[in-house]
Amino acid sequence: MSTDNNYQADNLIATDIDAYLKQHENKEILRFLTCGNVDDGKSTLIGRLLYDSKMIYEDQLEAITKDSVKSGTTGEAVDLALLVDGLQAEREQGITIDVAYRYFSTTKRKFIIADTPGHEQYTRNMATGASNCQLAVILIDARYGVQTQTRRHSYIASLLGIKHIVVAINKMDIKDYSEQVYNDIRDEYSAFAKELGMDDVHFVPLSALVGDNVVNKSENMPWYQGETLMYLLENIEISSDTNIDDVRFPVQYVNRPNLNFRGYCGTVASGVLRPGDEITVLPSGAESRVKALVTYDGDLDEAIPGEALTVTLETEIDISRGDMIVHRAHLPHVASHFKATVVWMTDKPLISGKQYNFKVGVSDSTGVLTQIDSQIDVNTLAENEASELQLNEIGQCEFSLNKPVVFDRYKRNRSTGAFIIIDRLSNVTIGAGMITEAVSGPSDQLEISSEQLLKFEAELTALIKQHFPALDIKDLDSLLK
Repeated sequence: MSTDNNYQADNLIATDIDAYLKQHENKEILRFLTCGNVDDGKSTLIGRLLYDSKMIYEDQLEAITKDSVKSGTTGEAVDLALLVDGLQAEREQGITIDVAYRYFSTTKRKFIIADTPGHEQYTRNMATGASNCQLAVILIDARYGVQTQTRRHSYIASLLGIKHIVVAINKMDIKDYSEQVYNDIRDEYSAFAKELGMDDVHFVPLSALVGDNVVNKSENMPWYQGETLMYLLENIEISSDTNIDDVRFPVQYVNRPNLNFRGYCGTVASGVLRPGDEITVLPSGAESRVKALVTYDGDLDEAIPGEALTVTLETEIDISRGDMIVHRAHLPHVASHFKATVVWMTDKPLISGKQYNFKVGVSDSTGVLTQIDSQIDVNTLAENEASELQLNEIGQCEFSLNKPVVFDRYKRNRSTGAFIIIDRLSNVTIGAGMITEAVSGPSDQLEISSEQLLKFEAELTALIKQHFPALDIKDLDSLLK
């Protein structure tokens, strides 16, 4: 943070605390994760970010100063990694096991950090931490360059739809701040990122231990003319990542406080919803028009992704929890069979034919795995034949559910393209998936999408009206149903 920004913030706190709180409330939020090989310095980097940004409370600093004597790995200096590695086992082994979340803010943004493990056996932990992130900070030890784990974490980040990558080449102090070392690692990773289709990749040479190029510019690397890690975190453009074309409003609750009001509560998953919009309710296909967007603070002129509200419609139609309100012009898939990439998260393997519970958005259903197309080696990206998925394995799978559900391809819409698999006995989440496409059902006939169905209905209506102009409209509706 710049001195000017700090001064302005301090001045606003002193003169108008309400304005300061409002300003802080409306800041953009960036969710990012840190990942990399074991001992690449992920936890130290987060500790350095917090420390140099003046985001550590005095009692926290005092506590980790004491703990550094017992558990630290930095000699007499304060071990900033202890800010993140809170589990006793993590401190004893000097590794990260669980996903650790940390929160801080600057004058520009609020941040939620997910510090994820580097070990292969904690792949599920990394996938969990990455699922809601917009950016990944991938650490590379300057001594070793691009490793197998680097490729694995990059692949998982790409798989989960993270569009922005910052490659932090750490421990440059150990390599005498060599520009050649930086260039070699940058070139090697750039070639790999191209294979994964990563477009927005930034590189920063730094030392988390010393603080070079983390928050403050390094004097030890004058050859590097790029930005610090903190500058990139504050300024990388993320607003365009949100899907604003496809309106998706999953209904979580039907609000019926009295005979004169019926509203549908939920959070806008994507798109921009406005009064007067022509909508379709899926999977039923019922149509209506948005009457109002109701909130506690009053009606809205429009609702954007992330806003929780109650939608009222101009006509009363049958809507219940699990249904989805969408624009007629941008319809998702409605199907009971689909392909998906799955991360398996439990000791008992994923097998064909066994009944599981599925949660797609707010819709609950049961279903089975019908086929595993391939098991992906996350270290080499090779696709192998498999009859089941073991703990931490990733596979391309096909599923059949007991009823049609509403979804988009994950690459098009992360909010409606993701699902979880739940054990029917323990009710524990045992798998996470990203839908890639709808597929044919047991009859080998492709399920008709809602868009195709509506088009067919419109064409049929026009044809009937042309040949039977005297037919009453009510009789026509009954005929179509």
